[in-house]
Amino acid sequence: MTVAIIRFGGSNCDRDALRALEHLGIDAEIVWHDDGLPTDTDGIVIPGGFSYGDYLRAGAMAARAP
Repeated sequence: MTVAIIRFGGSNCDRDALRALEHLGIDAEIVWHDDGLPTDTDGIVIPGGFSYGDYLRAGAMAARAP
């Protein structure tokens, strides 16, 4: 099983998700949102973003990402 962890502007904990999946024996890869998914992707993880005082507004950034 191969899992793609989607990284985008304002995302957080993508490396934590990678470590957790690898700890479970799952092959995982962090991919930039605009680069597309690897051909052998079986699952997708969308990590969280920042909140509570983060003035970059990760949710607004992600909403406008292609």
